[in-house]
Amino acid sequence: MANEATLFIRQLLRNPLQVSAVAPSSRWLAKAMAQGLGPDTGRVVEFGPGTGVLTRGILAAGVKPENLTLFEMSADFTAHLRANLPGVTVINAPAQTAPSTVPTGVNRVISGLPLLSMPPALRESIVRAAFDILEPGGLYVQFSYGSKPALSAEQLKRLGLTVGPGQRVWLNLPPAHVFHFRRA
Repeated sequence: MANEATLFIRQLLRNPLQVSAVAPSSRWLAKAMAQGLGPDTGRVVEFGPGTGVLTRGILAAGVKPENLTLFEMSADFTAHLRANLPGVTVINAPAQTAPSTVPTGVNRVISGLPLLSMPPALRESIVRAAFDILEPGGLYVQFSYGSKPALSAEQLKRLGLTVGPGQRVWLNLPPAHVFHFRRA
């Protein structure tokens, strides 16, 4: 874990807007993000896994490594994930490229991306990419350090989505809100 902390700090110093967190996600946030997942979930995609804290929560919930695909932009995080998560597919590319790589029919997309620190158009393109690969009834799970979802009411309407709150995770630095996005 000390190696992961060093890797996280190095990435934070190199690109603070891309990391956009003061500490890696906690195991309690990972558990909240993975709620409802299990061995029969099917395919899961994670956007922005960083050091893999949420990824380990997904795997601990019972998702098989061969059913998990990660999209990570940092080459250093990608190398770390590939070395430490055998059987998991790790793609070194932006989340919005998922539809060109992943076939549709994904059950869930879990996102640790710092959407609130991104321009609104980029936020929308990332969430659109998630719904382009999700099966009907699929769920997009996003956490935020803010109390509101990362998309405005106008953006939600334009994308044909609804959003509901998941749990508030106090044992995270800073505390986080989990949001569940679905097709309207």
